[in-house]
Amino acid sequence: MLPRRALLTETVLVLGVSLGASAVWSVLSLIRKVTAPEPLSTQTTAMNTSVTPDRLWLDLAYQLADITIALVPVLLALHLLGRDASPQGMRAAGRRVGLDLRAPTQNLVRGMALAAAIGIPGLGLYLLARALDLNTSIAAANLADVWWAVPVLVLAAVQNALLEEVVMVGYLFTRWGQAGWTPWVIIATSALVRGSYHLYQGFGGFVGNAIMGVLLGWYYTRTRRVMPLVIAHTLLDVVAFVGYAVLAPQVGWL
Repeated sequence: MLPRRALLTETVLVLGVSLGASAVWSVLSLIRKVTAPEPLSTQTTAMNTSVTPDRLWLDLAYQLADITIALVPVLLALHLLGRDASPQGMRAAGRRVGLDLRAPTQNLVRGMALAAAIGIPGLGLYLLARALDLNTSIAAANLADVWWAVPVLVLAAVQNALLEEVVMVGYLFTRWGQAGWTPWVIIATSALVRGSYHLYQGFGGFVGNAIMGVLLGWYYTRTRRVMPLVIAHTLLDVVAFVGYAVLAPQVGWL
């Protein structure tokens, strides 16, 4: 196993090319929004946007490339964990953190339960934060009206789930544990980082995702299974992305 300093350096570098970098941009985005003339609650944060809406097949290529490239840090994290696994390899690393197809029914049921526990209060927190002028309005899906919009939104949800849960939980919990950190220090640190790269949404996004990080981190320390977390996160994002695309034209409060 690597020395403690090397373990911590490795985690900083992995975050630096993935979600840690997102946190930096997110903080800058929040500063830009809170210093703008208009109130935070009147501003809109657009997600899953078209790049070339006038050239739809090129736009599809952009969307798929963005999803694929965002998965590279997941493979990097598994590769690094796989070097000291026994046997070595990314597949062994996946099994080590519980990213595998064992107990599929149990994974699905637990993932659905976690999604419900997070999603229902999360919607209330979002609406409250907007009412208190602490959050922007989230336009979760802004693709062109094309046949591939929903499949791309689902793929984006899967990509978000794999990136966040494998890196923020499976990888970091393993490395920080090897470095001697206590479970609650690991949970709190991971949750704060998770909240920070959602600051582009506003303060509500930070609080909601930090609470989500605490719940998922606590669950992982008890089970060492990241697959239910991936399922829960995927379900949350599918409902948010596809639900927004379907309901936004008819529902004003979104």
